[in-house]
Amino acid sequence: MAGIEAINLVKDFGPFRAVADVSFHARQGEVVGFLGPNGAGKSTTMKMLTGFLTPSAGSARIGGCDVSTDPIGAKKQLGYLPERGPLYAEMTSEEFLYFAGRARELSGGALRDGVERVISLCRIAEIRHRLLSTLSKGYRQRVGLAQALIHDPRCLILDEPTDGLDPNQKDVVRDLIRSMRQEKVIILSTHILEEVDALCSRVILINRGKLLLDETPDEMLRRNPRWGALRVELPADQLAAAQRVFASDKKVMSLHLEGDSLLLIPPLGETIDQHVIAVATLHGWKIRTITHAMVRLEDVFRDLTMSKAN
Repeated sequence: MAGIEAINLVKDFGPFRAVADVSFHARQGEVVGFLGPNGAGKSTTMKMLTGFLTPSAGSARIGGCDVSTDPIGAKKQLGYLPERGPLYAEMTSEEFLYFAGRARELSGGALRDGVERVISLCRIAEIRHRLLSTLSKGYRQRVGLAQALIHDPRCLILDEPTDGLDPNQKDVVRDLIRSMRQEKVIILSTHILEEVDALCSRVILINRGKLLLDETPDEMLRRNPRWGALRVELPADQLAAAQRVFASDKKVMSLHLEGDSLLLIPPLGETIDQHVIAVATLHGWKIRTITHAMVRLEDVFRDLTMSKAN
């Protein structure tokens, strides 16, 4: 399966370059988290992928079809949930889904089956006959997701799919995304980094129009200087000796004294768990607790996107 491809995408608005030579390839079986701060070029890139904007240079392909030269072929394979997607307020949820299905060239039994399938998948049966204008933000978001799935597309681009949902509704949508991941190509744009942890097998991060990284969430976490850091609690009378030993230990890049604990930071990307235990055993120190320091994707995101070098 060809998947979703961005090939040297460039978008200029007058003298301003919003997207600068961005390339990536999302494949079947992947949920790719597409991240970037406000103004990074993320929305512009997504609009080029979906055919809403024409690239200044480069190309986008959906399922092997070029979005610019074969827009109908590309869009037949694509389901798109835009952020704050437009819904027709005077329609009921069911009427809107029938409208979306007909726009996707479904008819007859295929149309009815498609509507019933997405109503069940997105758990919106209880509001199928209600006007869209009367729905909560969460229900409107689920109707928007249902229209993206109505034609059972091979590729999905979902922009903030859990925006406005309560915790229970978020779990429903996340379970739905997980259930589809083996059969589809999914790009998920989100500002919720816990969603990346929960769903994504890859992360693409752009900033100032440029691609900064394309890797797994674990690889992204390893970029944090505190990744692999250990907090070791020792008896008070052993702390000073442990601090002296680890201060000259080549496997420890830096250390900090925090109360009755030492925070030991290894060289970037390395682990020192077994080494620390071996050293403590050698010196007869009695470790009370040993835990990994918390490292979050948010910290890496902040470091990369706020760096002056970018």
